[in-house]
Amino acid sequence: MLPDPIKKFVEVFSKLPSLGPRQATRLAFYIAALGKNKVKEISQAVAALNDLTPCVQCFRTHAGNGKLCPICSDPTRSKNLIAIVEKETDLLSLEKTKKFNGWYLVIGELHKKGELEPEQKLRLQSLKKIVKKELGGKAEEIIIATNPTVYGDINAVTLKKELEEYANKITRLGRGIPTGGEIEFADEDTLSSALEKRS
Repeated sequence: MLPDPIKKFVEVFSKLPSLGPRQATRLAFYIAALGKNKVKEISQAVAALNDLTPCVQCFRTHAGNGKLCPICSDPTRSKNLIAIVEKETDLLSLEKTKKFNGWYLVIGELHKKGELEPEQKLRLQSLKKIVKKELGGKAEEIIIATNPTVYGDINAVTLKKELEEYANKITRLGRGIPTGGEIEFADEDTLSSALEKRS
């Protein structure tokens, strides 16, 4: 009953976060109704995502030609202060506060059991190597900026065990963020407070 291009769109887009088959179908028809010029513009915007590459240090996706993203290559940022975040959207939210002047490690979405995926272990190994090579073995502070949920707490314990010998101090964001909340959706004032009250 559905045209093949709509079926293919639904098959691909229904796998994205927050989009099930019904929403993907509605989105497909909505985009198709915009006309050929808009469809072309949208397809070019999606195709441009191919030009993005992960930073070799923090694993944040960026559009630069260099191996390091603009944050990691910024000489004014403190190398001794590192925040570990799950998602790039968490990083963006912390950056909006303008209260954090260190660099990041985007660890990837953490699981409920508190076990790290092989890719996440590799990212932690990369961080450890950087700390050994560039900071003499210890960072001044590593902030574990996971969401204030039961699962965020479980994963924070796992990350702390992995990193305790690589920092003088390991902290968590203060509880300015309500338990069960998500960093990505917190406002700038709440995040600023959480950064200032970390422990």
